Amino acid sequence: MSVYEPDPQVRLKVASWPENAPRGAVARFCRENGVSRSWFYKVRAKALAEGTWAAMELGSHRPATNPAQTPEDLATLAVKIRRELAAEGKDCGPLSVAALMRRRGLAPPSRATLARIFTRAGEVVPAPKKKPRSAYKRFAAAAPNELWQIDATDWPMAEGRKAVIFQVIDDHSRLALASLAARGETSEAAIAVVRTAVARHGAPQKFLSDNGLALNPSRRGYRGALVAYLESLGTRPITGKPHKPTTQGKNERFHQTLFKYLSARPEQATTLAQLQAQIDAFDLYYNTEREHQAHGALHLTPQEAWDRTPNAEPPTPPEPAARVPEPEIALRTGSRPKGIITILNCHFLLGTAWAGQRVRVLYDERTIAFYDQHGTQILTHPRPPKGTRFVPRSGLKHPAPPNRPHSRET
Repeated sequence: MSVYEPDPQVRLKVASWPENAPRGAVARFCRENGVSRSWFYKVRAKALAEGTWAAMELGSHRPATNPAQTPEDLATLAVKIRRELAAEGKDCGPLSVAALMRRRGLAPPSRATLARIFTRAGEVVPAPKKKPRSAYKRFAAAAPNELWQIDATDWPMAEGRKAVIFQVIDDHSRLALASLAARGETSEAAIAVVRTAVARHGAPQKFLSDNGLALNPSRRGYRGALVAYLESLGTRPITGKPHKPTTQGKNERFHQTLFKYLSARPEQATTLAQLQAQIDAFDLYYNTEREHQAHGALHLTPQEAWDRTPNAEPPTPPEPAARVPEPEIALRTGSRPKGIITILNCHFLLGTAWAGQRVRVLYDERTIAFYDQHGTQILTHPRPPKGTRFVPRSGLKHPAPPNRPHSRET
């Protein structure tokens, strides 16, 4: 029977074992002290080679080899792949690195092992207080085209200019359905990107957005142009609660991945066409190369997830008689010096601040709404009876000012 670490007095007796000990003395000593003969001869050999006191040092009990340890060349390759992804502006966490290793025909270590490798290599800073993934409540549609989401985000361009990027994603597969770079967050741009997505993939059953003026202002008391377009397809427009951006958490996370990619481009886009080309390249990578973590152990890209599940039943468009015409859009310039906008043979007094300013007018059978060039609502008013020639500013309905300086409300 072997003792893991014998008493120091036992080790000392072995280290000073006499050369002329009688035959059988070693076996008897080992039995009496509960040590193995292999341990005895190991300590004795060290005493003869390095001296009695050197043999008294306990030393490490760590095994010489560890079959479960990640090979050094594989760990080095994992760090290299992480750096390559980071340089290209792509997600480079353990799951993303493992996904790329699998697609290169390699067997990657576990997520936890990769995290430890990156920490040891100085690639990441541990964040023990970060909220764990299990703390988040998740939801996902059961099939493609059951639910789409849209959101818009600002992006800086060269020479201090700013663009707005619209992104439409499928809630089930996370497929990037369509993206559009525009000058501002307007109803026209929102409808354009959704039309592109519908032309590519068909119409969804439901469509989620925030309460932005260009997306779905239903909670503000009037019907937007995008809502009218969706309803004409039979799609049900829905919104999250005001000031609750976590409802659109998938879009917010999508924005982060896009921002990282665009920031890594060698040249900043100077035109919308250049920015659109960069976004299109990102969508191709996102859909066909990047395994999405939402699909867990399936290790699927959004395109693979889209292809593996049949699409939801398409919505049924309303009967022609029940369809509400889409709002019409017009551009008008406020007259000098009073800022009067003339539409439908009626003069609307907006005020001197809008004299000479370009204004978008959105109107249908019930409402007339005025927006600035960035899509921010100025005023809204019920459509006046036929024959009305003038509506003073006191007769116009002033909406509540937004909490933020830009036009989106989340």
